[in-house]
Amino acid sequence: MLANFPKLKAIVAATAASVTFFLPGQAMAQGLSADVLLQDLALAEATEAAAIDRELQALWARSGSPSMDLLLRRGTDAMERGDLQQAAEHLTALTDHAPEFARGWYERARVYFAMGLYGPSVADLQRALALNPRDYNAIYALGALFEQFREPERAYQAYLRAKAIHPHHEEVSSALERLKPSVEGREL
Repeated sequence: MLANFPKLKAIVAATAASVTFFLPGQAMAQGLSADVLLQDLALAEATEAAAIDRELQALWARSGSPSMDLLLRRGTDAMERGDLQQAAEHLTALTDHAPEFARGWYERARVYFAMGLYGPSVADLQRALALNPRDYNAIYALGALFEQFREPERAYQAYLRAKAIHPHHEEVSSALERLKPSVEGREL
């Protein structure tokens, strides 16, 4: 069959080479952009922080592959519809095909959490944070899991870590306020 397509090997080789050169460069550009945005976020006023957060989320949601982006979108759409099983299937396909894409692991962790599968959720959050240690939403989610496990001190530490990256994260601030009396104690 390949004899009918003599240029096929050359086309496949060229495609593979372009993907090999494109993806690391894009990852490098995303890393630099994320670094700048994260620095801006740490210093931003509350009014500016929301816009910077949206930029970071959009940046982190791009895998560099239209197919993988489609799997991510299908998974998150299914989760929004409440079809957790379908969301898990799409996001599992995503993590299988793009294991270096942190957002896929984070989103699947959210689905597993919603399904009550806390062990797999923790494992996926660990993977997401190994790939993107400054993803404050993944750190926040880890804190929520620690709360679920009735470990308020560990949850509080996770929330403090997320707040150091994104000082105006509303859910993090609320969680810190909620846990502060049980972790730090009450003033007499």
